[in-house]
Amino acid sequence: MDSDKGLVAAYALDGVGGGTELGWEEMRAWKDEGGFLWSHLDLTHPAAQHWIKEESGVDEVVAEALLADETRPRVSMMKNGLLVMLRGVNMNPGADPEDMVAIRIWVEEGRVITTRKRHLLTINDIQLLISEQEGPTTSGDLLVMLADRMMMRMSGMIDEIDEEVDRLENEVVESERPQLRHELAMLRTQVISLRRYLAPQREAVVRLSQERVKWLTDGDRIRLREVSDRIIRYVEDLDSVRDRAAVVQEELASRLAEQMNNRMYMLSLVAAIFLPLGFLTGLLGVNVGGIPGSENPFGFEWMIGFLIVLVGIQIWIFKRQSWF
Repeated sequence: MDSDKGLVAAYALDGVGGGTELGWEEMRAWKDEGGFLWSHLDLTHPAAQHWIKEESGVDEVVAEALLADETRPRVSMMKNGLLVMLRGVNMNPGADPEDMVAIRIWVEEGRVITTRKRHLLTINDIQLLISEQEGPTTSGDLLVMLADRMMMRMSGMIDEIDEEVDRLENEVVESERPQLRHELAMLRTQVISLRRYLAPQREAVVRLSQERVKWLTDGDRIRLREVSDRIIRYVEDLDSVRDRAAVVQEELASRLAEQMNNRMYMLSLVAAIFLPLGFLTGLLGVNVGGIPGSENPFGFEWMIGFLIVLVGIQIWIFKRQSWF
């Protein structure tokens, strides 16, 4: 087992906002002396998997949940703690924000275990707060801080999506770029992907604020309700963006259909004009005797003149019928 891998961060938190960073051995030797322990692990490494299954002392069901490859936001009450699954936007370089990063959280009165597969910037925020002596003071405070910071990072992306649909609405009116349909489809896909996890996350946070555990204070519950209200607003914003994007896409499809109809209409008029001309020229091109004008040296000129007059009559009739 490689002791240098698997442990992303571990802190012995002193209960007043600060803490001491620990390694594997210090974490194993930690004793509850008034603070609490926070262990953050990369579940893909064998060292982390071994520690969770064999050394952490958590229930087998909890261990399986902490090491699960795929999760959906939820809250489960166990006999001595809470199992919480949350998701945050993927702000890693080169990643799609809607490809949300999951964090698995086990919370007890004196210990918090979190696991992840991909880097989550919210963890960096909390580590910075701990270094500035402004970190969490209880295990419940850490849980609330994780949920709150994940939602704070989502705010900027929701605003960007809203601005993007505003831009597309204006551009549909002013432009006819063929890429607009692709951009709208990508935007709607992004919104659907985000809402897929935000909706159950809202329910999870609401339930979390209602769980009666002694280490979750009334202040923590109030902050969780604020987080829940923020998630509800985000879901409503995403619903609004989805509906607006659908309207924009319908408008774009309507304009494209109208353009197609206009072009087909013009082609139909051209075909209608040339139909009698084609009939006459085909009839006169039959290679048999008795074709009128075949012996007249001005027969071709007379034929051209007749066709021109015929086209003029057709155009006059079309205009009388308001087809032009």
